[in-house]
Amino acid sequence: MHTLIKKLINTIYLVIGSASLSLQVIADGSCIDGFENAAIPFSTPTSDFTIIGNGTAVHNPTGLMWMQCSMGQFWDSDDNSCLSSNNFYDWDTALQSAQNFSFAGFNDWRLPNKNELASIIEWRCYTPSINLSVFPNTFPTGNYWTSTPASPDSAWYINFSYGIVRPNRKNGEIFRYAFFVRLVRDAR
Repeated sequence: MHTLIKKLINTIYLVIGSASLSLQVIADGSCIDGFENAAIPFSTPTSDFTIIGNGTAVHNPTGLMWMQCSMGQFWDSDDNSCLSSNNFYDWDTALQSAQNFSFAGFNDWRLPNKNELASIIEWRCYTPSINLSVFPNTFPTGNYWTSTPASPDSAWYINFSYGIVRPNRKNGEIFRYAFFVRLVRDAR
């Protein structure tokens, strides 16, 4: 009987420990709508961000303030989520749209450069490879422009399906070269 009670107590501790681990994973970073490779540690845990509550989040390691929604989406403060659909932009339009864009009381938003946008890739998650607790309703296979040119005719973008960074033509057929936009500003 004594051995049975010991096994039962060990099982209870194991279950409680597993539940705590699951809660920690959700708190550290979130792949809630996508897929996850649990063998990889979180690269952008939620604890790396200060969520302001107005649709913005500061990435503490870089000091950058991000719009939590893609351009074209609307911040819903009741649900802490992004509503509506994303807008598509060619590269020139993405750069122009970012100029004088006003959101959350700031008008110095801009298109992030390649390294800035890459800093929010969540390598543990895929489809999308972004922390969905911080950046809700990110399109699972979304391509996002950066401000960094790759050549006179191309610019770097990040595919947030798997965190792929590559160049693409800046302009052309609207649906072939039109990508999403997530704006950033210096918070420091």
